[in-house]
Amino acid sequence: MSTNLDYEINKELGECYLFMGELDKAEDYYKKAIGSNGVHADPYLGMATIAVQRGELDKALTLYQKAASIEESDKPLAGMALVEMEIGREEAAFEHMVKALEKNPENMVAIFGLIRLAHTLGRLDTVVPHLENYLQLDPMKNEIRYSLAGCLICLGRNAEAKNHLARILENDPDNAQAKELMSQAA
Repeated sequence: MSTNLDYEINKELGECYLFMGELDKAEDYYKKAIGSNGVHADPYLGMATIAVQRGELDKALTLYQKAASIEESDKPLAGMALVEMEIGREEAAFEHMVKALEKNPENMVAIFGLIRLAHTLGRLDTVVPHLENYLQLDPMKNEIRYSLAGCLICLGRNAEAKNHLARILENDPDNAQAKELMSQAA
């Protein structure tokens, strides 16, 4: 069997066992996938997920870093950031969330992680452009528009927030959260 086919089979089996919660079997297949073709990030991402589920955060961070060194995409960067948030490295986490969003502006893990970090670090102004970028790609995503409105209110930009909330209410007049936030912005 070809090395690439071995890789694909082992990676898929690792993903299946991970999905089923069988971490030991998933880990075995991810290790086989790495052994048959170590130039793909996916098995390292799977191994990092297993490490997180086991509470092995330092190991998870190392595996996310390895995945990012193979292919610096939004997934390993967001994974690194989540682990860094858990171990108290907020500044590093913030930078990795920003990099993840530069790679993929629609990465929801990175967006909501960045919002959380920005509140903690007092850097909400840096989140606004990322939320606006997302809305350029998907203007109907009410969760993002609502988050943007909340950030704008915290920044004292209530008129802009009201515009976003009004847009949500145009499309979803029964949206209780948007109504409540609108009353706070008034």
